[in-house]
Amino acid sequence: MAKARKGMGFEAAAASAASSAGVSKARGRAIIAAGARKASAKAKRKNPNLLKVSGVKKPPKKKGGKK
Repeated sequence: MAKARKGMGFEAAAASAASSAGVSKARGRAIIAAGARKASAKAKRKNPNLLKVSGVKKPPKKKGGKK
């Protein structure tokens, strides 16, 4: 089985967002952080690194057990 590739880090994503929007790196960080705060509970379960951003609430636990 192929090894999973590591995703882009926060700073790299912020730099990418800043260059594509034509703004400063600080504004790029704000864009990425805002996206993390708006992420759905499903996205947070799939990518727990989103929880490292300040202001991001933990997703609710899934109800029900295994069948």
